[in-house]
This record gives sequence, structure tokens and C-alpha cells, in this order.
Amino acid sequence: MHSALIFAGGWEGHAPFETARLFAQWLIEADFAVEIADSLDCLDQPGLLAAQSLIVPIWTMGSISESQSQRVCDAVAAGCGLAGCHGGMCDAFRHDVSWQFMTGGNWVAHPGNDSVTYTVEVRPSDHPITRGITDFSVLSEQYYLHVDPAIEVHATTRFPIADGPHATNGPVSIPQVWTKRWGNGRVFYNALGHQPAIWNIPEARILMQRGLLWAANALEN
Repeated sequence: MHSALIFAGGWEGHAPFETARLFAQWLIEADFAVEIADSLDCLDQPGLLAAQSLIVPIWTMGSISESQSQRVCDAVAAGCGLAGCHGGMCDAFRHDVSWQFMTGGNWVAHPGNDSVTYTVEVRPSDHPITRGITDFSVLSEQYYLHVDPAIEVHATTRFPIADGPHATNGPVSIPQVWTKRWGNGRVFYNALGHQPAIWNIPEARILMQRGLLWAANALEN
């Protein structure tokens, strides 16, 4: 049986515990044993981390110690998967460059805040995460991210839509869904997830569900 550790907390505006319960439900339905932690103290237990198939951070704008960050990096490098969404993973620990290196990117802005209608452009591919999924529209925060050039991009979105000083640079595509490798581990990120209701959109939900399983090496090709 696969096992997953979800640690939830940080800024409450992203509904971390509601999101954690939803992700846990999906994973349990996929025959995972799931533990939800409401403290970063779980990251002080290297044995606990080493026993996981998957680690899911849901912790926006927090502070992590150097040793805790290193333990997660080490667990993923040893083969544990890492998967998350929105600010819960790529705006989790702004001061920690090791975390940003491992996850593949970090949030810098969301022009227009939570009232932007935009298209998630899914790149055509036979990848098991995106297979059969086409472009779809959402009304949410549109994440402008600084990203690692090593990521494998599976979906993008076009800026600018909302006006701002970035707009004078002209149109650009920003990665929104990606995978990467960290040592022997798999990393998945989805920029959607400002509020749990976004997962009512079938394409968004399927991408997230598949990404969790892919990172844990539990998704059939």
C-alpha cells in the first residue's frame, strides 16, 4: 500500500485544512494510507518522511527551519514523491531557496487577484497526467511564477490579462502545471487551488488527482 503525509497550515485564506481533507479523500480512494499533520513538527521525524510514498505540502506563507527543509529534500531525493498546488507548495516558504529549487518555482504575483478569467492551456502530449485533457477556463487567481528551466511544462497561461507594470513586456506564457525530478523522487505542481471549489472543474480536478498519483509513482501509464 502507498502512504502519504499531508502537512497543512500557514495562511488560512487558502483553506488549507479543507484542501487537505479533500486530497486525503482522493488518495484514500486510490488505496493510500494517509496522515494529515497540522504542524511542521512532522518534518523533524526523518523516519516518518522516509516511510512515505508521497509528501503533500499545503502551507502558504510559512517559515520552515533549514533542517526541516533539508529533511524533505533528502526524502524526495531518496525516492519519495512531492506534489502540491497553488501557494501551498510554491509560496510556502519564501525565504528558503532550497525549497524553491526542489519544487521548481516560486510565486511572485497574481495580477487582478481573485477575479481573473483566464485559460489554462494544456500542452498536447501523451503524458499520463494530461492525456485526453484540453484547454479550459477558470475564474481565479492567475499565478505569475518564476520557474526552474529544468521543469517539464504540461500547461501554461497567457499574461497579461489584468493590467499592471508587467504588461509593457508584451504577451508571455507562464507555466501552470509541471513535473520535475529531484534525485530519485518525482515532483508535481499545479498553480490552481486558490480555493477548494476550483476542483469542481473536471479538468482541474483530474490534473490534480493524476499529479498526486504520478508523484507517488502510482499512476498507470
